[in-house]
Amino acid sequence: MRIAICTDAWQPQTSGVVTTLNRMTAGLAARGHEVLVVHPGLFRSVPCPTYPDIRLAVLPGRRLGRLLDEFAPQAVAVPAEGPLGLAARNHCLRRGWPFTTAFMTRFPDYVRLRSGMPEAWTFRALRWFHRPAAATMVSTPSLREELSRRGFANLRHWGRGVDTELFCPRGKAALDLPRPIAMYMGRVAVEKNLDAFLGLDLPGSKVVIGDGPALEAMRRRYPAARFLGRKTGLDLAVHLDAADVFVFPSRTDTFGIVLIEAMACGVPVAAYPVPGPRDVVAHGRTGWLDEDLSHAVDRALAMDPAQCRALALEHTWERSVEQFLGNLVPIA
Repeated sequence: MRIAICTDAWQPQTSGVVTTLNRMTAGLAARGHEVLVVHPGLFRSVPCPTYPDIRLAVLPGRRLGRLLDEFAPQAVAVPAEGPLGLAARNHCLRRGWPFTTAFMTRFPDYVRLRSGMPEAWTFRALRWFHRPAAATMVSTPSLREELSRRGFANLRHWGRGVDTELFCPRGKAALDLPRPIAMYMGRVAVEKNLDAFLGLDLPGSKVVIGDGPALEAMRRRYPAARFLGRKTGLDLAVHLDAADVFVFPSRTDTFGIVLIEAMACGVPVAAYPVPGPRDVVAHGRTGWLDEDLSHAVDRALAMDPAQCRALALEHTWERSVEQFLGNLVPIA
């Protein structure tokens, strides 16, 4: 099958969305499908306001239409609601093609945190965007329930996976710091609520892996924390494995792939009891969810690493690819 994926989130961005879409394209190709990824790198683009690492395609409609018509897709997926997603949505409607969308990013939270705009306004726009889709994919039961309450329809499950060969227990030698080591890995940005982690009074050391628009401000604000910057591949996995507890202060993630990457390394999770962690972490077994994040860290340190690893093994990219395929609606 010829599958077109039109996404505003793509390399060289680093995020759970990009990781997921990379895994989908590789998995689909391995199954013999022909995949066209329409991404910002194919167009003239500008930096996203307040987040310059993200590029936004400028007026992509005409060229995107040509690319899709030449490819003649048998199914179209629109996993992001940016300029390319909007152009793909509109082109499919003009052609009478069914298409599948995905709710992968909590834009209402991001917009509110950056501009103060009420969430209700952004959710209204997102309902409009997703309404014509044959299906809208969501990653967790909690997210499905919330979106259903907010008036979204045709919701279908699409889970996530983890590379358990890359992310696995190897030992703690990569970090020679006072223990216990509490670690965060991911974007360093306002929506990740890092102040809630870095402001805690914890024994041992705090470590942050990742970059983002708030990195320099966080370094200045929390000089006692270790900021290791962006890491990838084996280097990332080895450093993640060196943590004693993974602290996830975000309240705005739809899933949190980093949670299962940490658990695959045998590192328990401390997080708030919110969508994402609530669906991924087995409370009291692979981590602790609590509105008191300091208490969550303390309790998570007592969790069994083997239990964390066992739960992570249940999340496979193969299953995620199968779910993605099953949610696509063929073009007649």
